[in-house]
Amino acid sequence: MLTGDDNQSLERLNVSSSPVETRVSKMMSFEWIGQTLASLCWIISVFVYGISSTGDWLQLMAASSWMLSNIASIFVIK
Repeated sequence: MLTGDDNQSLERLNVSSSPVETRVSKMMSFEWIGQTLASLCWIISVFVYGISSTGDWLQLMAASSWMLSNIASIFVIK
């Protein structure tokens, strides 16, 4: 039989049935790798074709934002 102290100890345990995602498992996921490679290719293509207009700078900012978003998604995992 559980006493009051035992019951409180059990309540402090946070048991979750959802799978735990680690930073490494996130980085090895097909979705993360695909999006990161796509944003990297986009960034490289801007430099290959050259930055000669405002649209090129906007393309670079969009691709860089996408890359930063992918990288940030790793650091928010607890």
